[in-house]
Order: sequence, then structure tokens, then C-alpha cells
Amino acid sequence: MITDKKCGSCRRAGEKLFLKGEKCFTPKCVFVKKPYTPGKIDSERKHRSVMTEYGTQLKEKQKVRNVYGLSERQFGNYVKAASLSKDTKPTDKLYEMLERRLDNVVFRMGLGRSRTHARQLVAHGHVLVNGRRSTSPSHQVRIGDVISVRAGSKERPLFVETFKKLADKSTPSWLTLKSDVAEGEIKALPREKIMPFNFTSVIEFYSR
Repeated sequence: MITDKKCGSCRRAGEKLFLKGEKCFTPKCVFVKKPYTPGKIDSERKHRSVMTEYGTQLKEKQKVRNVYGLSERQFGNYVKAASLSKDTKPTDKLYEMLERRLDNVVFRMGLGRSRTHARQLVAHGHVLVNGRRSTSPSHQVRIGDVISVRAGSKERPLFVETFKKLADKSTPSWLTLKSDVAEGEIKALPREKIMPFNFTSVIEFYSR
């Protein structure tokens, strides 16, 4: 029985979503032991299930929502806002808004082991945006914003260990990281999708 909700989300999606960051690379990962969706017998027993169009769209929506760690209401609001966009394709706008969340940026910088951990760092007041503390994980960063760690938090063991790994951290093209001072700057809007999701299916799901 799987008691970890994150592991359950990976199994339902049928793939590793890396919701627990580095912990997902351990041999204890449930999906490594059972690399198939709940209730589905492995291929040796020749069990097949037919996925409807609705089911495919629902599965993709749940994957994206779980990866970014959003409630159904939060995610639905993002999709609604993206669908109303007139200057950008809804799929591109949705991706952009999700990536511009402060907790996601902190995760992309390597300050958080996972998006869940990054969300906690923001909520606890460890993160600064342009030198001012922000405790809102959903805060939408803008081009030119500088993301850093509060001076009073830098001496904590958690951050000391994290800073040692930043030199090897790779970031998206729209985000510049100064590993020596643990500071990131938003250079452009997120356009190049680095997440293998079908955002068209997500938009279509909510258009029903």
C-alpha cells in the first residue's frame, strides 16, 4: 500500500514526476518497484486498458497540476486566465504563468529540493524579490526581478549545504543564476517548454 501521496500521483500518471526532488532517484522509489498504474497488470499477463479522449486529457491535467503542486481551484484559475489571453497562445500563456510562480523560480535556481520544499522556503520568509521579503509562493515574477536569500537565513545549515551545489546547477535560458551569491535574475519570459506536457490537452479539458 502506498501511503505517500506524491508516489501515488506518479503511479496514477504512469511515469515519474519527480515530485520529491532528489529523493525520487533512490532505489526505494515506489514507481521503480511498480512501474505501472494502479490496478493495471504488467504486460506479461496481457492486460490492456483503453484510454478515452476525456481520460487522456484528465490524466495530462492531473500531471501538470501535481508537478506544480496546485489545488484544483488554483490550477483552474490559471487555465481560465490563460484562455482569455489575447496576445499569447493559451498553451504558452499557461506555461508562462506556471513557470513565473516564485516557488517554481526558487526550485529552478536550486534553492529548494523540490517545488514543495521551495514553497516552504518562500512561505517562511527566506526568499527576497528585489531585496524585499515575499511570502507568497504564487507571486508572479517579472523580467528584471532579482531573487535571493535573506541575509539572516544564509548561515543556516540547510542553505550552507545548498549553496555548495549551486555551481553545478543548470537553469532555464530565461533565468540567470549567480551561484557565488545564490542570486537569480529573470532575463526573459518563459517560452521554451522544458516540461514534456501536452498543454493543449489541458486547455481542451477545461473547455468542455
